[in-house]
Amino acid sequence: MRYSFDSPTAAEFAALYAQTWWGEWPVETFERALAGSWVVCTARDDEETLVGMGRLLSDGALHAFVTEMIVAETSRGAGVGAEILRQLVAEAHRRGVRDVQLFAARGRAAFYERNGFVRRPADGPGMDLADERDAVPGPNS
Repeated sequence: MRYSFDSPTAAEFAALYAQTWWGEWPVETFERALAGSWVVCTARDDEETLVGMGRLLSDGALHAFVTEMIVAETSRGAGVGAEILRQLVAEAHRRGVRDVQLFAARGRAAFYERNGFVRRPADGPGMDLADERDAVPGPNS
């Protein structure tokens, strides 16, 4: 397995997303996501096929946020995700950002706990916008 901080192409990102049932979006969406990333770590197999990736979003000073931790089903259980996560955290620390956060997908919290993350208390911070229809109306609404 080869790990690097070289971004995948938007088409590779889209294919991995679709293959792992995360959803399908236009390739332009993945281009914008990659362009807005602070750090991208990829894993490629011996044939140079993208089999895993993770991204960090950050202000570059105080906080970094892990997102899109994706590993192809054929590569799961071999430590690929753990290595991607380790490299992302190490790179954030190397760049001076110590506060690394994430939201674990449903059923995946144990993976992150095995890799050094802790759950926030039930009354701790963090909320998601339920649906745009439920959003607070803005001044132009």
